[in-house]
Amino acid sequence: MSRDLTIILDDRPGELAKLGEVTGEAGVNLRGLAAFTGEGRGVVHVLVDDEDAPRCHKALAGAHMGIADDRPVLVIDIEDRPGTLGELARLLAEANVNIDLAYTVFGGRKIVIATDDVESARAALS
Repeated sequence: MSRDLTIILDDRPGELAKLGEVTGEAGVNLRGLAAFTGEGRGVVHVLVDDEDAPRCHKALAGAHMGIADDRPVLVIDIEDRPGTLGELARLLAEANVNIDLAYTVFGGRKIVIATDDVESARAALS
């Protein structure tokens, strides 16, 4: 399984570069990313492999970069055609699974889904 880490940064030039450098130097491959800013802060979601998460935590802590959350997520293959997001989200909705977070991975054709009910989501999509 993969993990989504939520990292809080200052909203200023170079912070995302620092995040990429710190994780890269630690040998952590970022598989996906979503980043937003507001109220002087940057909120960044990074997708990492399970086995890289502890190393990522250590590297970010050493760089004084705060991790606000670490959670398991589903990474789902999707077709590159109109309507696939709607179909996927409808399957989860019909299983009463609420999507807390969604973003694509580098290279596309996969979507990251975070939910409080990973097992129900996995069952709905299998």
